[in-house]
Parts: sequence; C-alpha cells; structure tokens
Amino acid sequence: MDELETYFTYHPPTAAQLPRYVAIRSAGLAMARAIVANVPAGPDRSAAIRKIREAVMTANAGIACEPRPRAVGEHRTKPGLREDNLPGGERGPNQ
Repeated sequence: MDELETYFTYHPPTAAQLPRYVAIRSAGLAMARAIVANVPAGPDRSAAIRKIREAVMTANAGIACEPRPRAVGEHRTKPGLREDNLPGGERGPNQ
C-alpha cells in the first residue's frame, strides 16, 4: 500500500491501539474543557477548540496508519497487480 493509499483507507483499530486512542481523546477533552473554562467565548476560543480537534484527529491518524507487521503469507500487492507494475513503483509499463 503506498503512502496516499494508506492515508485514505479505513484502518480498523486493533485491541492494542484502543487504549492509545482513548488516551489521546481524553487529553484533548481535558485541554478543551480548560479552554472553555478559562477563555471567553469568541473566535479565539473557537479556533483553539478546532485546533485541539485537529490535533486529536491527526494523532489518531498517526496511530491508525502506523506500519503493521504482515501476517504469514500476506502479499505486498493487491490481487491483480504484478510486482513489475505497481502504482508509484520503481518500474511500470512506460518505464
């Protein structure tokens, strides 16, 4: 799977990843609550909350997209793709 495909593919969480997602979301929620409790309502507070949401989502994507070891017998390519004709690979039909 190439880098872009990795970013635009659903990655179901593993049991080992679930506590990491919870830790990130909990920290984001705590920070958001501190901002709501201490910053007057307005565009700056809204922007701060939005940036926390973005940070949590980006961190979660980092967890979801981390390299996973291949299972025994798992292939590097999708069915129907040849090693010599991979998208973005070193060799292709016109190279």
